[in-house]
Amino acid sequence: MSAPAAPFDKRRFRDVLGHYPTGVVVITGVADTGEPVGMVVGSFSSVSLDPPLVSFLPSRTSSTWARLRTASSFCVNVLAADQEHVCRQFAAKSGDKFADVPWRPAPSGAPLLEEAVAWIDCGFDAVHEAGDHLMVLGRVRDLGVLEPRSPLLFFQGGYGGFSPGALVAPYESDLLGHIRVADIAREHMEAVSSDLGLECYAQCIVADELVVVAGSAGTGQSTVHGHIGRRMPFAPPYGALFVAGRDDAAVDAWLARRNLPLTEQARDHYRRALRRAATRGWSIALRAPEHDEVWDEIDAFSTVRRTPELERRVGALLERLKEHYEPADLDPGRRHDVRLLGAPVYGRDGDVVQVLALFRMPPRASVERIAGWRDRLVRAADAVTAAIGGRPPRDR
Repeated sequence: MSAPAAPFDKRRFRDVLGHYPTGVVVITGVADTGEPVGMVVGSFSSVSLDPPLVSFLPSRTSSTWARLRTASSFCVNVLAADQEHVCRQFAAKSGDKFADVPWRPAPSGAPLLEEAVAWIDCGFDAVHEAGDHLMVLGRVRDLGVLEPRSPLLFFQGGYGGFSPGALVAPYESDLLGHIRVADIAREHMEAVSSDLGLECYAQCIVADELVVVAGSAGTGQSTVHGHIGRRMPFAPPYGALFVAGRDDAAVDAWLARRNLPLTEQARDHYRRALRRAATRGWSIALRAPEHDEVWDEIDAFSTVRRTPELERRVGALLERLKEHYEPADLDPGRRHDVRLLGAPVYGRDGDVVQVLALFRMPPRASVERIAGWRDRLVRAADAVTAAIGGRPPRDR
């Protein structure tokens, strides 16, 4: 007698298949009520060339599909990598999904999203049962490309874009200007290291990541060479000086870079931290028990391709660090373990182009000693700003 079959592990099924990326489209139509309807689909696929057929698989229980099925036709809108907000809007359970989304009728009359990558206008050919989903076949009537750009992809529970190796050149071009600034900064960084006996680094933003582009060694055993080229996520709490004092749109974009959604309480915490950094004109981070664990994960940003799973792990660790970055004024009656001090280098337009950072400070430092480190670092950053023809904001 055979043993009973083990229950099927649905979670493992989703996790394993999550390693296969899928494109993201919005299927639109005009319901029999005359109202436009749209739903996000990650199961769109081409089926046949002769006749031209495509397919998608909506859930049997989808109320949006029930409305879409009353339409006489549908349009497949291929979303671009920068349209995650459109995806989330159409995936919402309520609200006007077409609000602020420009569209026009496709040849069949179904809504064609004007900022999509491409569109495929279809008639319903057949609907087949497929477990807890349905397989919808569409006969292609017309199609076109609106703007040939990177499409939106869904992978391991997160959204992203496609970055082929041939697109590495723009990254190098973007980095070149920062290397030139760092070359000018080098003598000032070396003077700081000589005066204080501490490691000093130059950080910049390249492709929405913080990158260490130069460093100078302090006294004793130095780790400076191991940090050059290190990449870190430009997301809270990292990179506050690049955002402090900027407009709400820049702050919201920084907050949105965390793969895990932030609570409103956490968002308010980071906004207060940015205000402190902007008022001070410099940045501080205190040591936390989690820093070594975060640093191990950060190594993956420099050695392997980022995945949503890696970003979620790092995001969860970063959230545990938030109380240690940009803290309120330090208690002068206590000793403090400082992880990092940062000072901004400003460009010609008054924006922060690089941050000089002190690292590997000795533990249990007095407030007076920390102030000495900070003041020397700020003087060096100001000297680099002057050397590159930059200017600090007027209200500094």
